[in-house]
Amino acid sequence: MTSTAAGPVSGSVSATEFESVWRDLQGVAFSQGYLDVDGVRTRYLHAGDPKLPALVLLHGSGGHAEAYVRNLRSHAEHFSTWSIDMLGHGYTDKPGHPLEVGHYVAHLIGFLDAIGVQRAHISGESLGGWVAARAAADHPDRIDRLVLNTAGGSQADPEVMKRIITLSMAAAENPSWETVQARIKWLMADKSKDYDDIVASRQAVYRQPGFVAAMSDIMALQDPEIRARNLLGEKEYGSITAPTLVLWTSDDPTADVSEGRRIASMIPGARFEVMPDCGHWPQYEDPETFNRLHLDFLLGKPA
Repeated sequence: MTSTAAGPVSGSVSATEFESVWRDLQGVAFSQGYLDVDGVRTRYLHAGDPKLPALVLLHGSGGHAEAYVRNLRSHAEHFSTWSIDMLGHGYTDKPGHPLEVGHYVAHLIGFLDAIGVQRAHISGESLGGWVAARAAADHPDRIDRLVLNTAGGSQADPEVMKRIITLSMAAAENPSWETVQARIKWLMADKSKDYDDIVASRQAVYRQPGFVAAMSDIMALQDPEIRARNLLGEKEYGSITAPTLVLWTSDDPTADVSEGRRIASMIPGARFEVMPDCGHWPQYEDPETFNRLHLDFLLGKPA
């Protein structure tokens, strides 16, 4: 099914209001910590009763758990909600080798084991969507519902790949305010905002010792040869049995709406939604609309 979601609703954060990670989490009963996932020290943000169904949120390339700070409150009412730093990202351990999709999938499945759940809802943005789709294809017994949010992994656009490498390596090699902010603004439709607190959070991540090498390992999937053997096609998407929402945006910098629609067409019974006036982070840019669409789907409400 295809539809276009409504734009920002009353209560959304305006361009003139101060934005901060703490403001987004203020009043939310959440925890931050680390779990051992098959020897990998893995950072997480968690909100919600652990007895509720599990939901794992996966960020994009070079990202970290703060990508979902505006979604924890609403989702914690219904799910044991985990936003993690993926393998080699954020404050999770860096394995020291180029990272391919299979490495991320193994880490995700290991994380489900570490939190003691057999099945979980998985929602991934960009790289996270690529990993989530591959996990759903390879481990159907572990995935309940699946959300692919401006997901990667369906194509290889040389210009986009070059742009990701250039912005990401510049930010890691010289994590100045300007280089990190350029990487963040590339994700967003609204270039008028400064995104100061997200920039500061990512700058701290990128200033960790050894992060240049870690970013180089993360960028492996932008190498044409490595990417080619990790891409998903009709076989992989067609084998997904989990109920799936493919969520795209009007201003995604990695691929236009037609690519999102193409992905949805390959997944049996997939729902397709478009969020206007958003780029690559709709969960952050318009959390009210995202949370409504996301929760309606995860809770099984009809479109």
